[in-house]
Amino acid sequence: MQPFANIISTLSFPVIDPVLIQIGPFAVHWYGIAYVVGILLGWMFAKRVVSTPDLWPETGAPIKPVQLDDFLTWAVVGIIAGGRLGYVLFYNLSYYLSNPLEIIAVWDGGMSFHGGAIGSIIAMILFARSRGFSAYSLLDVIAAASCFGIFFVRIANFINSELWGRTSDVAWAMIFPNGGPLPRHPSQLYEAGLEGFALFCVLAILIFRFKKLKTPGYIGGTWVVGYGLSRIIVEFFRQPDAHIGYLAGGWLTMGMILSLPMLAIGIWGMISAKNRTPWHNNTEDQAAS
Repeated sequence: MQPFANIISTLSFPVIDPVLIQIGPFAVHWYGIAYVVGILLGWMFAKRVVSTPDLWPETGAPIKPVQLDDFLTWAVVGIIAGGRLGYVLFYNLSYYLSNPLEIIAVWDGGMSFHGGAIGSIIAMILFARSRGFSAYSLLDVIAAASCFGIFFVRIANFINSELWGRTSDVAWAMIFPNGGPLPRHPSQLYEAGLEGFALFCVLAILIFRFKKLKTPGYIGGTWVVGYGLSRIIVEFFRQPDAHIGYLAGGWLTMGMILSLPMLAIGIWGMISAKNRTPWHNNTEDQAAS
């Protein structure tokens, strides 16, 4: 315990009220602001990408800016519904089977990133099919745009003093208000840096420097691999959910289990990207329609 005692007084958790504004019973939380800002910035970035012709094949971008406006509602529904159902199924199924009405109580917290990703992918597939272009191209655009949301939501997790890391004696460890007396890794910031900022930089280079949007599915596949790998790395520093704990001998976590298949799926998406086109149908048929 001595290493922890030496560091306790060196770094304080920057206490920030999770509620930004409160007027009577109405409260605006940083967590909600993070979702709104992340979605809006991602939407703006996505519109820029689909409006830049030289990033796409000679046939042009299959997605029009106005279609992204239409997809925004689909994306919000997919993220919220998938995130909530994912949390229910992956992290606390027994509790919600006993308390089914609590499933819809999103305001009480409990969202799964993996569930939100699945929900948004389903929304992309349905939307792309309804518009006649490849869901892979939409996935490419939205994958890069999602990094904004990931970054800001992880910052909000830090402000909320939730999803903190394992106990540690590193110089930047912090004592979280609801994390016990010992300093812990600020794993929320690790996730913001890896899954949000670093992954976005990689995807931006592939999009703007190497023009990888011309091969549908490559950017999306890279995002899947990048997020899965980043999450697995962070799980070594993040405290697992108390009601689940460690699995398989005391080191594996649910976050790792859900992220491992992402590596194989993402690599497949990258390798097979060269065989795809931005359209479901023949390019000439699409142009004629």
